[in-house]
Amino acid sequence: MSKSPLNPLVPTLGGIAATLAGAYILADQFVVDLPAPARGGFEIVPAANAQEAATPNGAADAARMDDAAATSRADAGDAAPEAEMHTASAEADGSAAAASSHEGGYGLGRPALDEEIAAWDIDIRPDGQGLPRGEGDVWTGEELFVAQCAMCHGDFGEGAGRWPQLALGTGTLTSNDPVKTVGSYWPYLSTVWDYVHRAMPFGNAQSLSDDEVYAITAYILYLNEIVEDDFVLSSDSFAEVEMPNAGAFYMDDRAETELPEFSREVCMENCKEDVKITMRARVLDVTPEGGDDAENAPNEAAAPEEAMDGGDHAASDEASANDAAPAEEQQTETAQTASGGAAPESASTSETEDAPEDIRIVAADPALIEDGAKVFRKCQACHQVGADASNRVGPQLNGLLGRTVGSAEGFSYSNTFEKAHDAGEVWTAEHLAEFLADPRGTYTGTKMSFAGLKDDADIEAVTAYIEAEGAE
Repeated sequence: MSKSPLNPLVPTLGGIAATLAGAYILADQFVVDLPAPARGGFEIVPAANAQEAATPNGAADAARMDDAAATSRADAGDAAPEAEMHTASAEADGSAAAASSHEGGYGLGRPALDEEIAAWDIDIRPDGQGLPRGEGDVWTGEELFVAQCAMCHGDFGEGAGRWPQLALGTGTLTSNDPVKTVGSYWPYLSTVWDYVHRAMPFGNAQSLSDDEVYAITAYILYLNEIVEDDFVLSSDSFAEVEMPNAGAFYMDDRAETELPEFSREVCMENCKEDVKITMRARVLDVTPEGGDDAENAPNEAAAPEEAMDGGDHAASDEASANDAAPAEEQQTETAQTASGGAAPESASTSETEDAPEDIRIVAADPALIEDGAKVFRKCQACHQVGADASNRVGPQLNGLLGRTVGSAEGFSYSNTFEKAHDAGEVWTAEHLAEFLADPRGTYTGTKMSFAGLKDDADIEAVTAYIEAEGAE
């Protein structure tokens, strides 16, 4: 007769049951008492006498013990919330700042202290209400801005990397490439002050004193040509500042002006037969570069996926040939000159002999060049000049005088400089001086955030330095 497959499990189950029963008894026997502070808030329920379970009538006694333990646990569970409430009441009675219970409320917390309310109440109204007492001037703000803000926004508010630009952009809001900055877009100065005070510098918000916030705000206004360099911003002069774009903001009237237009019956007659594309997203710079629309983006590099997979080698070779063409033409001109042939024009001779007088600076004073090096410190955050100079935020300046405006190789110019380039404008000493004195007045829409040099001596010195260091 075969044995049942369950038979071998019976002793095993019996052993497990005995082990669990023993563990239960030991746990009840060696209950650890709570520390004195904890005993004050809770009622300690005595453990059942485990010795009773070891009597000859162990089964009956164990059953009675289980019933008593279950009743004790239920009583303890009911008493715990009540004990916690008594503890909370005792703490509340001991605090003078405890809040009284309102009808339908929970009676939690306390009234906020005046200093706590003041720490949160830091918003500023457009009319200046809420401003603390204090002041700050432009040049103090420049030092603070360079130390605290320039790492993200650039020395002149031009923006660094993907961080936002704070200056310039005036007149661009109606263009295809609007630049929204403090000067071009923001309607209220209170927004500038409040944002700097509340959230800046990044990673260390609200670490600036009130005077430092005034100074940095004054410098931002100066970068946007809203105030002069001797301006002092304070709680008293705050209302004197009017933001350029304040008049372009108005109350939301869409319920009256737009809703009726979109609520009427839709016209489905006399529709246009053809749709004319007037602008492409890639031209508006809202789409990442790449793709295969070569007709509309002939100068764009192949997409990363194409480059990794091999891409269009013919197109790549053609681009390389186009890039190499200027170098080959230059070598041909050099060879023709060396062999006595008639080169189109020698850059080393004709530009010097035929250029207007105001393009050339002959034998500049070394002291003037040295002064220009100091002035150029205001430019070096965006421009490089001299050996190994390369394009940065702005184009490199080697060989600037006599160069066609907007012609630095490899630099992406704004629309206003592209138009100047197409018009054949040339950087002469006179034109450069005009631009350095008033960049945005000379080329409206330029992305250069520098406010300009006010001293003619500084303009002369920095021009001499750029010509001397950038001679080719």
